[in-house]
Amino acid sequence: MTQQVRGVIAPGRDEPVRVETITIPDPGPGEAVVRIQACGVCHTDLHYKQGGINDDFPFLLGHEAAGTVESVGEGVTDVAPGDFVILNWRAVCGQCRACLRGRPWYCFDTHNAKQKMTLADGTELTPALGIGAFAEKTLVAAGQCTKVDPAASPAVAGLLGCGVMAGIGAAINTGNVGRGDSVAVIGCGGVGDAAIVGSRLAGAARIIAVDVDDRKLAKATEVGATHTVNSRTTDPVEAIRELTGGFGADVVIEAVGRPETYTQAFYARDLAGTVVLVGVPTPEMKLELPLLDVFGRGGSLKSSWYGDCLPSRDFPMLIDLHQQGRIDLSAFVTETIALDEVEKAFGRMHEGDVLRSVVVF
Repeated sequence: MTQQVRGVIAPGRDEPVRVETITIPDPGPGEAVVRIQACGVCHTDLHYKQGGINDDFPFLLGHEAAGTVESVGEGVTDVAPGDFVILNWRAVCGQCRACLRGRPWYCFDTHNAKQKMTLADGTELTPALGIGAFAEKTLVAAGQCTKVDPAASPAVAGLLGCGVMAGIGAAINTGNVGRGDSVAVIGCGGVGDAAIVGSRLAGAARIIAVDVDDRKLAKATEVGATHTVNSRTTDPVEAIRELTGGFGADVVIEAVGRPETYTQAFYARDLAGTVVLVGVPTPEMKLELPLLDVFGRGGSLKSSWYGDCLPSRDFPMLIDLHQQGRIDLSAFVTETIALDEVEKAFGRMHEGDVLRSVVVF
């Protein structure tokens, strides 16, 4: 039978979010209902609220979540009621051309729950990234649930569902950062700091954090940056070259998503180096680079989709590393809040005061 829970919706473009009663259907074939224990407040949720993703209002916000499987539908075998899971927004299909070529992290046919959650009056909701986890419970495709160590803090574990995984994966999976490499990370919010953590985990010898905010640079140092550059007062390309013997970094990770910072990343890398774009641009942005420079500098220009992660492989590994004390994922949790404080959390996000606010149920 259906269930009534509380959830945070965005009713219209740039309208304040509000807590409403949400109807959750029983899980159908291949689906699961998950009781949410914690969900991070991500910039992507703000983009949904602002209408920057699409106009399919009202949205049920929230996607960086961890919780416990409550029930599953027909044919579900990978998870069962009682499992502690992290939710992901790229449920691998196993049948598309990427999956069949052994590259499931690129899956071109990821899927979500087929049934719709609704408001009490029957209005259908669009769940953010197919998840909708600013709610006491949510309905997802079972493939969006990844089992991890239940001893992990839900507030920490849930962050792997989006921003932290995107940053760590941009370094390890997309950028292939190796031992002794030099890495520059442009943009030190949650994703950029996660890229720093990933670079440190991979054994990078020099990790240069670039941002316009000294507070963010201080945090970047705490999580593993060896050098910092304030690009408001210093030319970041020249600074990165000076810090790498005049050559440029082996890997430059752009975590802002703007043409200006991407151009900086392009010229701040060494010859045959790698640029990784993990910052998300907006539709109207255009990039212009001399084609001769693209050819002449060689190397790789890559885009990182969700850190090119495979949740079933990467989530348990990273949780285990956190539990062993080898990476500190708790450093990303600035504050824990209640469900009705999400709108305030968006304001603090604008002010740059937090890496992540996390709703804890």
